[in-house]
Amino acid sequence: MTLKKYIVKLAPEERASLLAVTRKGKTSARRIKRASVLLAADEGASDEAVGQKVGVHSATVENIRRRFVEEGVEAALNDRPRPGKARLMNGHQEAYLVALTGSSPPEGRARWTMQLLADRLVELKVVENISDETVRRVLKKGTLNHGSFESGVFRL
Repeated sequence: MTLKKYIVKLAPEERASLLAVTRKGKTSARRIKRASVLLAADEGASDEAVGQKVGVHSATVENIRRRFVEEGVEAALNDRPRPGKARLMNGHQEAYLVALTGSSPPEGRARWTMQLLADRLVELKVVENISDETVRRVLKKGTLNHGSFESGVFRL
């Protein structure tokens, strides 16, 4: 048996709050598992034993131990923010796009295309610049479908 680098020693109030997390039904399964890992680790069980008991890999147990020791209880229980590109359109701009799709298309056109919508948004200074692919993703994300009979806006 190897000596642990990160030893979990819970204060009585930390233990009480972790027990409350595991007994409450209003929290995520990840948070409950992490709380269970910390409680079992505080009892002195090995990573393998804790992993078997809670149903996680021993490496996960070690990572939760490390985060508890280095950053505290809340950091050990919660996910870190995940990296990702910021949204290109805010809610107001998306609403404007959706409203624009419901308007009449430009003169000489039977319907809006993604590129026409992107160009109109830039022309109206709703956004500084935007691609037709971004317009497509924003519209796909919503439930907007003007061509569907079930949507109630079917046009003949």
